[in-house]
Parts: sequence; C-alpha cells; structure tokens
Amino acid sequence: MLKLLKNTKRHFMTGVSYMVPFVVAGGVLLALAVMFNDHAAIPESGFLKAMSQIGMAGLTLFIPILAGFIAWSMVDKPGIAPGAIGGLMAYQMGAGFLGGMLAGIIAGLVVWLLLAIIARLKIPVFLRMVLPIFIIPLIGTFVTGMAVYYIIGDPIAGMMKWLSAWLANMQGVSFIILGGILGCMIAVDMGGPMNKTAFFFAVALISTNPQLMAAVAAADCTPPLGLALATFMFKGIFNDVEREAGKPAIIMGFMGITEGAIPFAAADPVRVIPAIMLGSAVAAISSLWFGATNAAPWGGLIVLPVVSNHFGYIVSVIAGTLTTAIAVKVLKTVVKPRDEQ
Repeated sequence: MLKLLKNTKRHFMTGVSYMVPFVVAGGVLLALAVMFNDHAAIPESGFLKAMSQIGMAGLTLFIPILAGFIAWSMVDKPGIAPGAIGGLMAYQMGAGFLGGMLAGIIAGLVVWLLLAIIARLKIPVFLRMVLPIFIIPLIGTFVTGMAVYYIIGDPIAGMMKWLSAWLANMQGVSFIILGGILGCMIAVDMGGPMNKTAFFFAVALISTNPQLMAAVAAADCTPPLGLALATFMFKGIFNDVEREAGKPAIIMGFMGITEGAIPFAAADPVRVIPAIMLGSAVAAISSLWFGATNAAPWGGLIVLPVVSNHFGYIVSVIAGTLTTAIAVKVLKTVVKPRDEQ
C-alpha cells in the first residue's frame, strides 16, 4: 500500500491528463454562452441555454473522470467504476475537485485491498473470469461509495453551515481580513464547498453590500488568469498538458469560471493552491480598498458593464493575476516535491 501511495503524484497526473478535455470543452462552452448572453448569468432560454447545459455537463463530468482515472492509474480497469462513481458522489455532495481526488484515492486503495485478498484465496477458474468485471467493481463501488458518503458527505454539509454562519459574523471587521478570507475561500477549492459558501454569501448581500460581490468577482477570475499568464511567462515550470490548459484558462478566467485553474491544482496541489489563494486574496482586498461594486451575481471581467469604479476593479484583477503568476513561479522553484528531492 505504501508503494501505491508513494506514486500519488503520478496517479494525479494520469487523472488530470484524462480530465483536461472535459474541463476545456465544458468550461469554454459555458463561458461562451455566458459571454453572448444579455447579462452576466447562465442563459435561461434558447440556443445559449442549450450551449450552457452542454458546458455544465462537461464541468460535471470532469470530477468523475478525474477520480476514475486516478483509481485506474492505481489498480487498472477494476478501479474505474468505483473511482468514477465515488467522484460523482463527491461532486453531488459539493466536495469539489478535492473531494473527487480523495474519492479516486479511496477507490484505488479499496480495489487494491480486494485484489490482495482475492490473490490469497483459492477461487475456481470460471469465477476468476468474472471477478474483474463484476465482483470487484461491485464490491469496490459499494465500499468506496459508503466511504465517500460518510467520510466526505456529512462533514462537508456540516462545514458549509458553519462557514455560512461564521462569514455572517465577520461583517464589520477590517476589509483586509474579510477580503483575505473571501479571496482564499474562493480559490482554495475552485467550485467546491469553500468557493460556493463565499460566493453565495456575497450574492445574499448583493443589494446591501455590493462591494463584497465585486471582491468575490475579482477573486473568482484570478486563479485561471494567473496560471494562464504563468504558462507564458514561466513555461519551464509546467509540462505540455499544463501549457495547453493555459490557453482555454484565459477564456474561462475572463468569464469568471474558476474551474479553469483545476488542471494545474490537481496536478500539483501543494504548490499551486497556495499561489492562487494568495492571488485571489490580493484581488479581493484590492477591490474592497478601491470600493468597487458589482450588481451581478457573477465574476470575471464579463461583469464590467454592471461594475462601478471600473479602474479599481480592473487593477484588482490585474494585481491578483500577477500575484498568482509570480507566486506559483516562486513556489515551484523553492518548494521541491518529494519525488524531485
């Protein structure tokens, strides 16, 4: 088992390589649908609604694909079904891509254990033929699903309730503290429970405190924009898959789709996530300092028509983007992963 976990980075990279086309196709189609809509929101009718539905399907599928192929990298074909189903459950429970990665690891370990147990048993030849296509996926999926439900699901639900109440009590504190907290929450899981809690907290106060919505909107787009910028400024710190992911990340960043940064974070969470958290915190704090407001429940640069203080908002996005790019360069240069040491 230790040998299996020792190659965790390789398993993550395998999952990322299969996941990227889903993120790119889904994210860009959703971004285009929002861009051509009359206002910064998901279209509610017509051709653009159909396009947005296709995009959201891609952004729903990428987490099961990520989890399924992490498990596949660990234990081959028997791990795909438990991993993908566990990843879908993690998505449905609001655990985001980090929950999906954990589901993939759990599935791989469960199936590896099942294979180890079966290898020690004397099983008839005819039964061994159905083990990889029936018995192992069935038991592996059941055990993985129950683990995801109880280990990820219940704690996530409780954490979201606590975070919402905690943020409500944070109103009135220094804008630096509040902006830093909101920016970090937006970036840490990119569409997961932290991100959604911060986003919907700002949406709930959009009529009374639109400055918070502007801060969240600015923080929302800096992870993909900052990493896309880094792939052009510092090409050597990324592999081919990441460099290609940087191009569609520009579009997703402009449209406020934070998931454009996930291929980078899933491949190297230890160094990428702190960098994008710092960049988003800078963007949110800067936006609050400039006093920008946002009247739309969306993020990115697409909301500029309904943003006040355009200069302050754009400067905040640029500051967060540059901070992210420079931070990821520094962290990838200074902090070496264990397999490189």
